[in-house]
Amino acid sequence: MFTQFFGSYLLNRQIVSADNLKKAIELKSSTRVKLGVLAINAGYMTAKQVDDVHRMQATVDKRIGDIAVEMGYLTAEQVDELLSTQKTGCLVLGQTLVDMGCLTNEEFENALNGYKTENQLEDEDFVTENANKSGAVIGSFYKIDEKKTKNPELIAQYIDILFKNLIRFIGDDFTPLSDGVVVDGNTAVTQAIGGGFEAVTSVIADDKALVEFASRYAEEKLTENDEYTKDVVSEFLNLSNGLFTVNVSNNIGKELSLAPQETKTAAAVKAIKAKYALMIPVAFSFGTVIFTIAEI
Repeated sequence: MFTQFFGSYLLNRQIVSADNLKKAIELKSSTRVKLGVLAINAGYMTAKQVDDVHRMQATVDKRIGDIAVEMGYLTAEQVDELLSTQKTGCLVLGQTLVDMGCLTNEEFENALNGYKTENQLEDEDFVTENANKSGAVIGSFYKIDEKKTKNPELIAQYIDILFKNLIRFIGDDFTPLSDGVVVDGNTAVTQAIGGGFEAVTSVIADDKALVEFASRYAEEKLTENDEYTKDVVSEFLNLSNGLFTVNVSNNIGKELSLAPQETKTAAAVKAIKAKYALMIPVAFSFGTVIFTIAEI
């Protein structure tokens, strides 16, 4: 999830364009993280030192790690450590953008350090997907208003579980957006939550995005926005909401209930009178899907 929010960080600060970010997300599955990016992330080398090594590599037939050791930038032990390091998604995405020419090593270094500092993230948080840190990242990104909702932690927890389910069942090729537009004619699949946290949740998308979303979850190729497609999206929403209610029960002892899913228009969702509502637009490679949660 931190990888997806790193993409949002790059996009919102206009460090990369939406088109280049989308292309990088599509290409990152075939990207190999290079030693230079690993060294920058670990703080062992600066971007300038990595560039120096790359220039030297163009003149000699040696591995980049050997050159870095000869130039005094790394020890042999550090090279071995970096090469055995788990490659987190942020590094893969950053390497892809560097390979595409969208970022220099220095720009990647500044962006990654800025993202870590802003969200108080350490390297191990990326590996473990630290639950305590993810709630803070989500709350900050979506600006969950604690004055308007009595349940900011539950809402952040809802988004956290939703994103984990998107990664697990739909794919990790998405970027959370800070704002979006709900088109009245789009399809909305909804489900109400009750039992001490009264809310209505929904999945909203146009026909193309909804069909592709359902195809991925069903693991079969669907071609039109028919009842089966809507049923598949309903199943995803019910699964994600079910995991949320179980998590709430286990963590804070609050028993929540789920109403049957319904298919409506996006306009009907917009008309819900809510005490607090949050829109969660998610840009996939195939289109944007908007999730909402509205306290009633």
